[in-house]
Amino acid sequence: MTEKEFIMIKAEEDGVHVIGLTRGTDTKFHHSEKLDKGEVMIAQFTEHTSAMKIRGKAEIVSAHGTVLSDSKK
Repeated sequence: MTEKEFIMIKAEEDGVHVIGLTRGTDTKFHHSEKLDKGEVMIAQFTEHTSAMKIRGKAEIVSAHGTVLSDSKK
């Protein structure tokens, strides 16, 4: 069994959106979560999830490092 990669998302403001995108020939939104300031979500890439879109100010940590997203406000 191979290990799936995961990321940690920590909301730096209220209303951060985490959107999962499907794998395959047609990319579609398949899951959405809304995080408030201080909330943390651990997300995993799977056979169904190929990408994630994060809207709002958040800290994102993965095996590749840490990045801070920008706020749209």
